[in-house]
Amino acid sequence: MLIENAMGIFTGMAGEAMRTRGAIRVRDGVIAAIGRLQAEPGEQRLDACGCVIYPGLISTHHHLFQSVMKGVRTAINLPLAGWLRSVPYTYWSHIDEEALAVAARIALAELLLSGTTTAADHHYLFSDSFRFDPAHVIFEVARSLGIRLVFCRGGATKGRHFDTDELVPMPVERLEHMLKSVEVCAQRFHDASPGSLSQVVLAPTTPTWSLEAGELKEVIASARRMKLRLHSHLSETHEYVDFCLSVHGKRPVHWIAEHNWLGPDVWFAHLVHLDDSEVRLLASTGTGMAHCPQSNCRLGSGVAPADAMARLGGAVSLGVDGAASNESADMISEMHSCWHTHRALKGADAVTAEDVVHWATAGGARVLGRPEIGTLAPGQQADIAIFDLDQPRHFGMHDPLIAPVTCAGSASLRYLMIGGRLVVENGAIPGLDIAKLRSDAARVVAKLAA
Repeated sequence: MLIENAMGIFTGMAGEAMRTRGAIRVRDGVIAAIGRLQAEPGEQRLDACGCVIYPGLISTHHHLFQSVMKGVRTAINLPLAGWLRSVPYTYWSHIDEEALAVAARIALAELLLSGTTTAADHHYLFSDSFRFDPAHVIFEVARSLGIRLVFCRGGATKGRHFDTDELVPMPVERLEHMLKSVEVCAQRFHDASPGSLSQVVLAPTTPTWSLEAGELKEVIASARRMKLRLHSHLSETHEYVDFCLSVHGKRPVHWIAEHNWLGPDVWFAHLVHLDDSEVRLLASTGTGMAHCPQSNCRLGSGVAPADAMARLGGAVSLGVDGAASNESADMISEMHSCWHTHRALKGADAVTAEDVVHWATAGGARVLGRPEIGTLAPGQQADIAIFDLDQPRHFGMHDPLIAPVTCAGSASLRYLMIGGRLVVENGAIPGLDIAKLRSDAARVVAKLAA
């Protein structure tokens, strides 16, 4: 296949290497060449006239099950703690197999249609009351859509309590059961080979409220023994920091450092409230950040120092977080919000559109340990997003390459390719019945509301 006639290409790389031009040749799911290329006999030609090309976007933190919990009226104006109580903690026990499958399909379709080719789902609902395997349900939906899925198998050994006894407590597991379940999940679904569509990560919900302090070293040792990465939430709110200071006498990053929870095989969602020493420690150890600006803004949590961490060479990526705290959980909206929020707080030169694209592509690949994706270069997987600049908001652009980030709105996606296979064509996912999905979602929401 030869992709030709694009207005320009963002490669995902940093600095001057971000921009290039020309055609892209794809063979056997891999980029074979980029530049001034002529079509060869029998080669399929994909016309990208009027388009710009990005690497497939990578979302490094999501909660797919929350896509049937958007805009809950009782929680729409609450901060994190109240929102947790009123949304996931209220509804989790009503998420049956159908609700989970529908939510996953909504979320992954939304990501695909925004140019996302790899998604990390942090799923922490595993209960003895379930008569289905959440990992199997989510992987099946991902397989049907062709997206790369990194399944972050969450869970807790202790529950978090709020100011009500009316809620069904969140499920907890014995540590040995959790670790064994992760191992079984990995044996079934984890494919460590380059170009894999299916990987598994060990991902306790939080190191503070979901595990006993004495369990932390065993958890990270188990992840490394199984050759899996580790993921969790950290420092999302002031409450998180205050808890660690009062209980452990240290800020969160310094506390988890004592338990070996830092390194290039670890990444955390949010990391909003860090001091300078924590930023330096994360950057120097290669520990990753899944920056979720829209959810953090929506919940009033703040804006993470992603820019400061990136300047130190740290591993920064973007994640859309769950749709229950980010009602437009797509990567184009996330990128636009990221670009705006940092500049609003820190000045017009704080974060560039190129920075945001780098975080959403190469940064995501670095955080997930997937060097074969996230950039456009010969030898890389052919994960390619071709954005059509066909809407009035794109007209008049002097620099069309930044338009998908700066112009906002829904992505106008002409083609999306994963491993050389087209999964979106002319803004539609082949084989996906949108009308049926809308009907299924309405039925599930009505059932949850009842």
